[in-house]
This record gives sequence, structure tokens and C-alpha cells, in this order.
Amino acid sequence: MTIPNAIQITPELVASHGLKPEEYDRILQLIGREPTFTELGIFSAMWNEHCSYKSSKRWLRTLPTTGPRVIQGPGENAGVVDIDDGDCVVFKMESHNHPSYIEPYQGAATGVGGILRDVFTMGARPIAAMNALRFGAPDHPKTRHLVSGVVAGVGGYGNAFGVPTVGGEVEFDERYNGNILVNAFAAGLAKSDAIFLSEAKGVGLPVVYLGAKTGRDGVGGATMASAEFDESIEEKRPTVQVGDPFTEKCLLEACLELMKTGAVIAIQDMGAAGLTCSAVEMGAKGDLGIELDLDTVPVREENMTAYEMMLSESQERMLMVLEPSKEEVAKAIFVKWGLDFAIVGKTTDDLRFRILHQGEEVANLPIKELGDQAPEYDRPWRESDKRGALPANLVEEPADYREAILSIVGSANQSSRRWVYEQYDTLIQGNSLQLPGGDAGVVRVENHPTKALAFSSDVTPRYVEADPFEGGKQAVAECWRNITATGAEPLASTDNLNFGNPEKPEIMGQLVEAIKGIGEACRALDFPIVSGNVSLYNETNGVAILPTPTIAGVGLLPDWSRMAKIGTANEGDHVIMIGVDGSHLGSSIYLRDLLGRTDGPAPDVDLHAERRNGDFVRSAIRNGQVTACHDISSGGLAIALSEMVIASGKGMEIDLSESRGLNHALLFGEDQARYVMTVPAELANFFCANAEGSGIPFRRLGKVGGDSLAIAEVCTISTEELRNAHESWFPEFMDGKAPSLAAAE
Repeated sequence: MTIPNAIQITPELVASHGLKPEEYDRILQLIGREPTFTELGIFSAMWNEHCSYKSSKRWLRTLPTTGPRVIQGPGENAGVVDIDDGDCVVFKMESHNHPSYIEPYQGAATGVGGILRDVFTMGARPIAAMNALRFGAPDHPKTRHLVSGVVAGVGGYGNAFGVPTVGGEVEFDERYNGNILVNAFAAGLAKSDAIFLSEAKGVGLPVVYLGAKTGRDGVGGATMASAEFDESIEEKRPTVQVGDPFTEKCLLEACLELMKTGAVIAIQDMGAAGLTCSAVEMGAKGDLGIELDLDTVPVREENMTAYEMMLSESQERMLMVLEPSKEEVAKAIFVKWGLDFAIVGKTTDDLRFRILHQGEEVANLPIKELGDQAPEYDRPWRESDKRGALPANLVEEPADYREAILSIVGSANQSSRRWVYEQYDTLIQGNSLQLPGGDAGVVRVENHPTKALAFSSDVTPRYVEADPFEGGKQAVAECWRNITATGAEPLASTDNLNFGNPEKPEIMGQLVEAIKGIGEACRALDFPIVSGNVSLYNETNGVAILPTPTIAGVGLLPDWSRMAKIGTANEGDHVIMIGVDGSHLGSSIYLRDLLGRTDGPAPDVDLHAERRNGDFVRSAIRNGQVTACHDISSGGLAIALSEMVIASGKGMEIDLSESRGLNHALLFGEDQARYVMTVPAELANFFCANAEGSGIPFRRLGKVGGDSLAIAEVCTISTEELRNAHESWFPEFMDGKAPSLAAAE
């Protein structure tokens, strides 16, 4: 059998591993010799963009990551936030974009599996999942296939594992034709004094392999995820992992049982770059070395090389530093759950990463330089060209407001996602308090009589492209707003920054400015970033995706009986808008989907107004003054009202005659910091007096009643017409009947 280090290292081989010539030169300087083939693979895995964040970490350090509730910020498998009573919520969002484009079912499934492991590695039991999905144009030949596969993969893994999918996003745009986005979020509950970290401690302690066996699936996956796509994309299929949710469920139960025994000193999920990344991160964080003997690693394929074993991304695996006196107890737990338990190495005091295979030392590398001292770049960037002003009076009104509203409500990006979320188990565990389709998913905290958590995921890529700074702010503000609209207090957030090639100054500029906007918004709203992921090189043949910095957040409801939903208005309630009248049509849905234009600036995000208005809304909900609440976002007031009518089945009588401005700007403007609320008639005057006294802009819009959305002197649309338009696009598209980005006729 060929020993891996006998393979000649050529410039072509180096390039195929995603390493630049100057990076290879640095490797030579670090180790003072030519690397073995296995060592080259290890450097490739640890120094690629996906694992090292070498293009982004300079800017990620500027984000706010601390706060009075933050127990653990970025740097671990997931963030941890205090939710009182000795409880904490553990959560993170991560991308699986490239694998999901190549093999949609397994790519999406293993994305879900990976993020669940990140959560339970910390000692938390997963209680909620979300996903933010972006696909190409509906009429692109691959889009329907990708939607079908990704949705089936998300549902197939999450449903079998037993975690409710409580929310998410699905959007279409031709810029994702060659590079879809699959961002997976998970959250779990743990006790604040029982959090497990990945930092190795102690010399000479056993390093233990836990879970499923190692195979050849996913070899080189992290490196593939750090490169652009081209015509050779089909050759990358072997780099996609294969998941088994039933094994992962067993791994969850085994790990949580193990953690109660005192056996775990450190534990790390084997995710990107598998055994390599988990071992290096554990050792480097603890200022220790790690020695691994690959002959002891459980495998399911014959004649695996050291290179394949170190870079395999086989799923459902963990690495642990074990308290030696607990070995038999720990092993018995994993044997009981039908999982592998094998001592595969030990911690050392020499800061070296040593790999033994078949009696040969195939790698001997400095562990700190591999891990937390990987290359870091200050890449050149240029500020984005901001789109010019778009005077509202130069944008024509629709010829027929009724048709305009129905068209947007029934369009590819604004229609119901029921076809998607009904393939997910949203009620498993029995704690879900809201189904997908509202502003945020809400899950009851088990073993607590009143407490619940709210979850939302948001970004508006067209805003980010128009103005990355304002778009970054808006992504945070909308997530914060959606959580607030349930009555929850937003606690903290996680980011998933999806961009094109950072080696292009204009793309790097988008990333830098978006991070600046995100940071400013998180500081203003006390919404720190506690975990996250950066996904770069999302390009195919030089065409980049829309810049998509997804923000997911968590909020706390002390009493879920006072929670607000979007569809719970009562007959006779008054409809009141919090915030200013709509006027901003730049980069709007109205402009894009009805007029075929993508010009104009992104809306300004006044963070003071967001905070002021949101705090008022939350207080009113918690004080029992509000029967329904919905934030105003894409599509403006008209779409927010339509969605509330659809959700409740009750009509609304709306009068805009006292508003100043053009009807199409009032109805479709996407100004920020706004909500629609319904308030019982007997409380309406009190509610408005409170708003006025607090300096909160508001407008009385009308009343709940009838069987239509009736906007005086503008249009009347029956609730049935709205619902049919809203519900029909997605199933018709998946049946091959609605191929365009506009509404189905």
C-alpha cells in the first residue's frame, strides 16, 4: 500500500487544495520542510476560508458580542444566553450552501445535522430549528429540483431527529441560479451551570472518538466550500456528506447522558474538516498538543488512507477529552446506544499535532499555527456605489390597486410558504406555540409554567446590494422587530454572512460595510452577536449571489399567555399603525415585482425609532392591550394588512384619507420601524393616548370587520381572493404551473 507522504507535492497539487503559493511558502517556513500529503490536506482544511475566517475575522472582531445575558459568545460551537431561573438558550446559524447545490437532499440534511450537533455539544437539548433558503429564478431549469431536494432534506433530517422547525425564509432570485443558500439554525435549552466547552485541559488525557464510523463521504468538503463553482461542479459530488438522523438522535441522548457523569473534560463536534478541525481546535484552545493514532479510529470502509481519515466529513461524530477514571462508565453509555467509543489519542504538552498511521508518523505540525493562528488577511475593499434617490412622485401608480395587491400577495417571494413548512414537523416535542407563517416561531420552555422563547431569521438582500451598510442594519432591525411583534424581549443574535469572492474589492466592500451596519444596529438595540458563520466564494463562473447577511435572533417571553400573533384580531377591533406613513419605494417589492425596476436606495434605518417604537409595542402587548400584531416589511402596509386578513379570516375596513401622500407610497412604501396592531375598541383611545404621550408616531387605519380588505376609495378584495392568491403560487410552481417571478395568473 502506498504511504501518503510518498506522494509528490507539486504546485498543481497545492493549488487543487485551495492554497495560494504564498500560503504554501508560509507552510514551508513554519515546518522547515516539504509537507507530507496528509499534512498538506490538514493545512488545506484548517486554512481554508470555511474554517479559518481568514478574510473576515478582522472585521468580525468589531461586532458587539457581550451583554448582561451573554454567557458564551463567539468562539465555541454555539452561543449561550441566560434566560433566568438557571436556564440558558444555546443557539447558532451555519451555512451548507455549496453541498446543497451539488446534492440538495444530503446537503440540506447534513446542514441540519451539523447545526444540531453544535448545540448539543454544548450540553443543550435542541428545542427548535429554522432555515433560511434562497434559490434561483423559478423558471431556471434547476430551481424546482433544488427546492424539492432541499426541503425534503431539511424535513427528512429534522423530523426524524425530533426537533420542531418553527420558522425560516424561502426566497427566489436569479442571482442564486448557480449558487443557492441553505442556512440552518438550531437552539437548545441547558442549565447555565452545565455548559460544555471545547477547550482541552490536562496532559496525557485520553482523546476519545464518539458516534458513527468514519467513511470517505465528505472528504475535502470544507475546502470545496471555500471555492467558487465552475463547469467542474459535478466532479465535486463526492465531497458532500451523507447524514443519518437516527444515529444523531442516539448520539444526542448518549452525549447528554455522558455529560451527567463528570467524564467530559472537553468535547467538540466533528463538522467541517472532521477529525482534523475538531482535534486541532480542542488542542489549540487549550494550549496543548494532540497525538492521534488512526489505526484505532472506527471506520466503515477498507484501506482508508490517513489523508482520507483526517479530512472525512462523515456525520454524527464527536471528539472528547475524557476524565480517565470515568472510561468504563462512558464506554458503557455509548455501547448501550449502539455507538462507537474508541480512545484514539492523547493530549500532550508540546503544542504539536501528531498523526500516526500503520506505524508511520504521517503528520507532525505546530498546532497553534494550524488553529487559532491561521492566516489572516486585510483584503482591499472599496465602498459600494449607493443607489441614488428615487422621488416617489416619479414612480407611477398601479392602474388597478386590487390587481397590484393580489399580484404581490401571490408572487414567488410574498406567497405562502405552507407547501414548505407542512413538510416539516412543527409540533414535535409539544411545545410549539406558533406555527410558521407569522412573525416569529415561539416555543414554550419545558418545565416552566409561563416562559417561552421566540425565534426569527431575516435579511433583505436587495437592500444590502443597494446599500450594504443600511442593508446590514435593516437585517438586524427586522429580526429584532419580528421578535418584538410577539411580545418577546430580543436577547441576542447569530449571523450567517453569505457573500461572493472576497478577493474582489467590491465584494469585500459589501462584506465590510454590512458588518459595520450589523454592528451599529446590534449595539443600538442591545442585540449582541453570540455566534455565527461566514460563507464566502458564493459565485459561479464569476457571478456572485446577492449579498445575504442573514440574522437570526432569540427573544424571551416571560408569560406566553400574553403573546401576540398576526391572525388573532377580533371583530370590531381598531386597526392602528405604529410608525410613520409609508413613502419609501426605492429597492421595494412594488418597484421590482410590478414595475420591473431595481433602482432606488435602500430605506434608511433609524435605530432610535426602531428601539422607541418596538419598546412601546412590546409593552402594549404585555399589558394586554393588543389582540394581533404584525411588523411591516417587504411589500409595505398593503401586504402587512393582507397577511393579517388572510391569517385571521376576518376583513378590515381601512381609510387612508387623513394620510398625506400618494396612495401607492402609503400602501407599498417599505419604511422601517413600523407595525400594524389591532386593539379592542374600548382600549383604542387609551392606546393612542399612550402612543402620543410617548412620542410614538401612529395612525388609526380603520376597524376589523366584514369579509374583505376594503381600502376606502382605493380597492376592495375579498378575504377568499386574498387567500387563494396567497396560497396558490407555491404548489402550482412545484407542479410546474407557475414558472415566473410574478404572480400566477
